[in-house]
Amino acid sequence: MTSTLDQLAPGFTAKLNLITDLLIILAAMLAAGFGPFEIVVLSAVALWLVLGITLRHYDAWAYGRTATFDAGMVSIMMMAVLTGMIVLVRLIPGAPAVTEVSVVPLACWPLLIVLRLMVFRAISRQEAPLDDVLILGTSSLARKTADDLRARGKHKVIGHLRFSDENGKVEPLLGAVHDLEKILRSTPVDEVMISGNPLRQGAEMQAAIRVCERFGVPFALPISGFRFDRARPVGGRSVADGYLHYLNIEMKRHQRAIKRLFDIVASGAALIVLSPLLLVVAGIIKLTSRGPVFFKQTRSGLHGRPFQMLKFRSMVVDAEKIREALAAKNEMSGPVFKMKNDPRITTIGRFIRKYSIDELPQLINVLNGDMSIVGPRPPLPSEVAKYEGWQRRRLSVRPGLTCIWQVSGRNQISFEEWMNLDMQYIDRWSLTEDITLILKTVPVVLTGRGAS
Repeated sequence: MTSTLDQLAPGFTAKLNLITDLLIILAAMLAAGFGPFEIVVLSAVALWLVLGITLRHYDAWAYGRTATFDAGMVSIMMMAVLTGMIVLVRLIPGAPAVTEVSVVPLACWPLLIVLRLMVFRAISRQEAPLDDVLILGTSSLARKTADDLRARGKHKVIGHLRFSDENGKVEPLLGAVHDLEKILRSTPVDEVMISGNPLRQGAEMQAAIRVCERFGVPFALPISGFRFDRARPVGGRSVADGYLHYLNIEMKRHQRAIKRLFDIVASGAALIVLSPLLLVVAGIIKLTSRGPVFFKQTRSGLHGRPFQMLKFRSMVVDAEKIREALAAKNEMSGPVFKMKNDPRITTIGRFIRKYSIDELPQLINVLNGDMSIVGPRPPLPSEVAKYEGWQRRRLSVRPGLTCIWQVSGRNQISFEEWMNLDMQYIDRWSLTEDITLILKTVPVVLTGRGAS
C-alpha cells in the first residue's frame, strides 16, 4: 500500500485509471485550443482530481459498483468540469467561445466511460490484494467472511484465530484468540475481522476489541453491542459485507486525501528546489568519509509494515555495530538510543544532523507513500518490539518527517513524554494541526534547537 498516489488512488488499477483520465482531459483541452490559457487547463485537471477524491471514484472498492453507477459517476464529474470551464472562459478575455468548450466533454466523455467499464474494472479483478486481514473465529460465519474477502479480491486473509469453544477447521490457523496481541506484535495487520457470537464469545470478543484499540488496529464486528473507548464506526452504518468497521482514529477521509495530495506536491517540489543543496551535501559526504552517500535503514511504517528509510549518511560505516558497545551510554529512556556526543558521527554528519539536513532524502519516502510530511517519527523494528501495547498505537498512522516531538525539544524530552505527544497528535489530528506543526518546524530546523 505504499505508493506515490496512495489514498488518492490506492492500488495499481486506481492509480493507472486516475493518471489515464487526467492525461485524456489534458490532451482534449490542448487539442481544443486551450493551450494559451493555462489557468483553464489547470483548473479543469484540478477540478477532476478534486471530484475524484471527494466522490471516491478511485477508491479500490469503487470498481465493484455496477456499470451503470460507474458510467453515471463519470458523467456527473464531466458535467461539473464542463460547468467550471464555462464559468472560467466567460471571465477570461480572448478565451475560446462557450460553444468551443463543448468539444472537451465530447472528446473525453465516451472514452473515459469505455476505459472505466471495459478496461479498468477488468484489471481491478486481477489485481493483488491491498490489505492484510486477520479473522477471529473458525465458525461458518468466519469461513464465509474469509471466502467473501477472497472473492472481492481486495483483501488477503493472513489467517484465523480460534475462540476457546470452537473446533472448526480452517487454513491457516494461527492460534487462539488470546494470541491476538502476540500476532499483532509480530505481523503487520490492516484490519481484524471479529467473527464471533456475542452470546457465547462476548468476553473474548470484548477482550479482542480492547487489544485492537490499544494497538490502534482497525477492526470489524457483525454487531455493535460493545463498549468503545476510542473506536468509531466508519460511515456509522452497516456496509455491504455485513460488518461494522471501526477505526481508532477519526477518519476525516477528505482531509486525509488532501493531506496525501499535499505530501506529493510538497515533497516533489522540495526535491526539485533543494536539488543543488542535496548534490553539494552528497559530494561533501563522499569526499570526507569512506562509505556510501545514503544510509538505508529498515523502519516500521503504517501498522508496523517495514520500509527502507533514507538519510544522508552522518556516521561511520560500521555505526550499527558500534552502537551495541555504546548501549550503556544511552541518554534516552525507553527503547530508543540517543547520545549527545556520539563518537560514531562524522564531522560533516554533526553539522547536517544539527540542522536536520540528513533527513532531506526522506522526501523520497514521502513521495513514495512510505511516510508523510507530518506524523510520528518511524521507529526501528527492534524498538517497536519493546513497546508497551498502548505505545504501538503510534503505528496506526503513516510516519512523518516532523511531529509535535520535533518542535517540543526533540532529544531533550523523555521517551514517555515523546510517546504521549504522538498519541496527542493522532487523537487530535487535522489539516490545521499539520500546517501549524510545519510552520513551527521551520525555526526549529534553522536554529538546530534540540538536535544532537
